[in-house]
Amino acid sequence: MSLLLKNTKVALLAPPLVEECDLRIDGGIITDRSRKLARRPGDEIVDISGSIIMPGFVCSHTHLYSALARGMPSPSVAPKNFVEILKKIWWRLDEALDDEAIYYSALVGAIESAKFGTTALVDHHASPNHISGSLDIIKQAIAKVGLRGVLCYETTDRGGMKRRDLGLAENERFVAENVNNSHFRGTIGAHASFTLSDDSLGQLGELGSMYDCGVHIHVAEDRADVLDASKKHKTDIIERLESHGVLRRKSILVHGVHLGKSQLAKIDKSGAWIIHNPRSNMNNAVGYAPLNWFGKRACLGTDGFPADMFLESQLGYFRNADSENRVEFSRLPVMVQNGQRLVSDFFGREFGTLDKGSPADLVVLHYDSPTPFTSKNLQGHFLFGMNSGMVMHAMVNGNWVVWNGQMAALDEATVMAKAAVVAKRLWGRMNGK
Repeated sequence: MSLLLKNTKVALLAPPLVEECDLRIDGGIITDRSRKLARRPGDEIVDISGSIIMPGFVCSHTHLYSALARGMPSPSVAPKNFVEILKKIWWRLDEALDDEAIYYSALVGAIESAKFGTTALVDHHASPNHISGSLDIIKQAIAKVGLRGVLCYETTDRGGMKRRDLGLAENERFVAENVNNSHFRGTIGAHASFTLSDDSLGQLGELGSMYDCGVHIHVAEDRADVLDASKKHKTDIIERLESHGVLRRKSILVHGVHLGKSQLAKIDKSGAWIIHNPRSNMNNAVGYAPLNWFGKRACLGTDGFPADMFLESQLGYFRNADSENRVEFSRLPVMVQNGQRLVSDFFGREFGTLDKGSPADLVVLHYDSPTPFTSKNLQGHFLFGMNSGMVMHAMVNGNWVVWNGQMAALDEATVMAKAAVVAKRLWGRMNGK
């Protein structure tokens, strides 16, 4: 049975397009898109007059394991810099994760993502005391919500070589087992280069090349990462990644706050992606990325904040507007749309077009615009008028995962109540209880 969505407007952010049309969906695919499609035998008609359909959003970098961190007790001594933030907060959190906390973190994060209209998540996971099989737990949680994911484990040397090797093995296993999965793909995960030896970077690069899946790694989020490369390894941080095969097509380089123009140009030329995370950068006070130097393969992530891509793009725009090197306001909507290009790279299918033959991953919004709503001003509406509270429905692969603002296939209240119990236990382990 096919689904016929009637009397809507399709809106694409880049290049901007607003088009009145109907959509026919069958077998998880958009099979037709044109004005006033006639009903066929077997069509289920959904009249969504006055609504707007957009491609489901992509969060191009997140840490689902942080979903249970909100409201947790602060460290007894406040961190003084970025490295201390890692040691006193995030590395204590990931050390405390068990299988239950991994699952409910991912489940909560995926539920919230779906309700924000985010239908695909590029996750970067760490749980040093529960490495093997951890990506399957996250996969199970995301699948329960019905979203798509590109997953990896955050390989690092900081826990010793045994844990490093387990991280490498978990990445390779997941990539190999999901090479043809319609909803999940893998990449090779790494923390940041300042926690990785040359040997470790080399092995990461080899795996990224062997499976043609690149490496998902934090780069130059803080100056500590840059200084480690120059002082300890006597090289430029991007040259170090390049020399070990990490800088390659499909690699996902996250942050880039402290990179220069030539370094960012080299990233773009390599075919790697660069991911901007404005809320996280502001929260950690690490500086602000030079967006005017970011190339054509720049996307938007949240770095563990909830995957509300409306809010992320709006805050990203306003923070950039307050900087010395402003970019045109169209830059942030383009970065949101680029997330679709990133997942297309991994799945080998073209997401984000809503064209005939494309995957039926979409979001339906109710937006009563007080001004003309056209292709010429769509990006302005996206930044200055639209928000995630307007999301009514969300679909992945032709299946509704959110309907009328509620989860279509699971009891959200029960999940959140259980998550609160799990979070309390997680916080206790962080404090040695």
